[in-house]
Amino acid sequence: MEKTPLDSNIEKAATFRRIIASFRYSMQGLARLWREAAFRQEVYAFLIGIVIFAVAGAGFGDYFIFIILMLVLFCVEALNTAIEELVDRVSPEISVVGRHAKDLGSFAVFCLLCANGLFALYVVVKPIWI
Repeated sequence: MEKTPLDSNIEKAATFRRIIASFRYSMQGLARLWREAAFRQEVYAFLIGIVIFAVAGAGFGDYFIFIILMLVLFCVEALNTAIEELVDRVSPEISVVGRHAKDLGSFAVFCLLCANGLFALYVVVKPIWI
């Protein structure tokens, strides 16, 4: 019988070592995500957005909201990539369920891209209307 993580004899790291290990796992995830062209494009869009906000004279609140929206986008992109990796691993053949899982993850990313784009448009157009 295969061991589950709960059956493992491996002791979890305590406090500070655990924080360091968690940070290392996160950076490994970031390195993996960086290999995705979509994520790199989103990072570049974030940097371009910051420049556009500066040119548009955006306020602190605008930057704050934009940064939060982009962090959420990065999180959803990471989850979408995780879903794709799991589907490819568990079901390497073409399957309807696998396709649906990937499509739903992609739709979540699309929704956030739209939200970010609409907010950026609002910040750029706002000075013209006010």
